[in-house]
Amino acid sequence: MALHPVGWLSEEMADDKARLDLHSVWVVDPLDGTKEFIAGVPEYVVAVGLVTAGRPVLGVVHNPRTGDTFWATRGGGAFRNGTPIRVAEGKRLLASRSETKRGEFAPFDGWQVDAVGSIQYKLALVAAGEGAVTLSRGPKHEWDVCAGALIVAEAGGRATDMFGEPLRYNQPFPKVPGILAGAPDAFSRALARLGETGASDRMDELADHHP
Repeated sequence: MALHPVGWLSEEMADDKARLDLHSVWVVDPLDGTKEFIAGVPEYVVAVGLVTAGRPVLGVVHNPRTGDTFWATRGGGAFRNGTPIRVAEGKRLLASRSETKRGEFAPFDGWQVDAVGSIQYKLALVAAGEGAVTLSRGPKHEWDVCAGALIVAEAGGRATDMFGEPLRYNQPFPKVPGILAGAPDAFSRALARLGETGASDRMDELADHHP
């Protein structure tokens, strides 16, 4: 209650632009990984982030099928079911199934590309050291990445847009230019590869919003 007034940004509700005038905003995805949920694949999550002044201060990602809960607070570290977690280096790249089918990970030869549902779940698994990096070359809603990106950062990793620029939240157009998150060395290698391959053509929709 001490946060009142607080804004709300969620996939399942109409966007109330009054949030733009508020210092704190909840950024919520009630079901990230809808296709996996429908198919019965246990790779979907509930994701909750709290943003103040455009930066996340709290992130929670919960997988109701596995019972795993990942969370972090800014400056307070990252946890999985109460146990501290850290990123781990390597060549395992957690990728979107649909983006893999589109051929968007074809340039990432030399990596072990594994398809996993829900971008928030991929971010949480990277934070827990179960993948070295995850990324998307297309735009993402703020609620797709807010909670998980903070968890990666608090687990010792880096989380930015696909160009290596800081992620900002509670923007008028609530999409970010892709996502890149991982352990520091893996992040740097993936960023270099992204610099060679560039964004997906899906990024065109941001042209009028991210000059």
